[in-house]
Amino acid sequence: MAMHFFAAIDVGSFELELAIYEISAKTGIRQIDHLRHVIALGKDTYNTGKVSYELVDEMCQILESFSKVMQSYQVEAYRAYATSAMREARNSQIILDQIFVRTGIEVRIISNSEQRFLSYKAIAAKEAEFGKIIQKGTAIADVSFGSMQMSLFDKDALISTQNMPLGVLRIREFLSGIQNKTRDQYALLEELVDNELAAYRKLYLKDREIKNIIGIGESVLYFFRSADGRKTKERVSVEDFKKFCNRLMTLSISQIEDEFGINADYATLLVPSAIIYKQIFELTGAEMLWIPGIHLCDGIAAEYAQQIRQLKFVHSFEDDILMASRNMSKRYRCHTSHIQNIEVCVLKIFDSMKRYHGLGSRERLLLQIAAILHDCGKFISMRNASQCAYNIIMSTEIIGLSHKEREIIAHVVRYNTEEFDYNQVHLQDNKSEAATILIAKLTAMLRLANALDRGHKQKFESCKFTVKNGQLIINVDFMGDISLETLAVNSKADFFEEIFSIRPVLKQKRRV
Repeated sequence: MAMHFFAAIDVGSFELELAIYEISAKTGIRQIDHLRHVIALGKDTYNTGKVSYELVDEMCQILESFSKVMQSYQVEAYRAYATSAMREARNSQIILDQIFVRTGIEVRIISNSEQRFLSYKAIAAKEAEFGKIIQKGTAIADVSFGSMQMSLFDKDALISTQNMPLGVLRIREFLSGIQNKTRDQYALLEELVDNELAAYRKLYLKDREIKNIIGIGESVLYFFRSADGRKTKERVSVEDFKKFCNRLMTLSISQIEDEFGINADYATLLVPSAIIYKQIFELTGAEMLWIPGIHLCDGIAAEYAQQIRQLKFVHSFEDDILMASRNMSKRYRCHTSHIQNIEVCVLKIFDSMKRYHGLGSRERLLLQIAAILHDCGKFISMRNASQCAYNIIMSTEIIGLSHKEREIIAHVVRYNTEEFDYNQVHLQDNKSEAATILIAKLTAMLRLANALDRGHKQKFESCKFTVKNGQLIINVDFMGDISLETLAVNSKADFFEEIFSIRPVLKQKRRV
């Protein structure tokens, strides 16, 4: 039985964490060591926009010690991810370079959607509980130090996910300037949280019934610990939570330190976190809180185990990404039957061209999402639909997609109707030719699929694609007038041929 030793590092807003795991197909993922060091990177970032050089020096020393621990366990692989504090720091690239030069550890800044997706995978690794609980209306409330993510599930399907600036460290820094008594601070905090959640309720909850809350994030792990500080009560009713929250607000910081066995820095974060969860209960009317007890490092380990095929999820994350995209399309009133037709058609084009485009399953998913969202800009402006669609996609997180992937989709949607300019197509953090070529390939396929339903009448629902003698033959059995679609295909053929050296040709079945 092959045993893999893996290390996960979380460069968070409030602490650095290292977790060592044993991974095997038979025993799954088992954590064998866990180190944590409190360092308030977020305090610098959220107040000044930069991480101070003193903290950079301290961070490098901690990560160097983590490197030695990893060597002692002889780990074969590691992943080191940084979250919101580093994402928002203006000097983040300099810091990453310093870390690599001084410690040899390569840290990657992940987007918010990637971060939440990793936590989501860590929960899904608890398959029996997770699969059962999301059959009813469920919200994952991921309250972290920098922000809060709310993801809604219903009957095993992800309905929506949204990020809000309700991180406990961010809120604590905001309240630190208020000189009022503690109880007044807590009342202000409730008002602040309610204000942020009010818009969320109006846009995403409406008549949706939420029965369960899944609570994740560092601070929630301290709620309902047993006397020895090891075991956390996993299921908590709304009544018990409200009692706990009301009692917590009567305790001083020193009393919180003693009761939960934490230092003063952590103690100041527990009450804001508890109030956020209390207001989420009020917002949703949920009856139960499940605390699965996972860290971001657990999600990093789950992702790695899946990549090396030592872990297989029953739950389909790709379906969640597609469902979130379809709900986004629905929100912007896209033409459903047209979208469904384009989605099917563009995947047929992709599959028929495998030998010629050299792309994989991930790029196929990006193309499918581009097809789903290609018309969303018309909700804002019929005249500037492509630019509006680009802005909508870049402004909307899709859980499970990186910032770079979302940017690729936005470019493909934009150039579906705009003239393609090789010199202007580049990603914010990656100006490589490979990214430009990928966008060009996906754009060419989306344009062709869109041309095949130019009149939005779904004439070619059962069309077939075959590559033969330098042509992509599109056989259709629709017996009516296809003049509009023929003109549209011909107008897109030059660009398609330019990209793949294959020319699309539309052929109609002859009438008998």
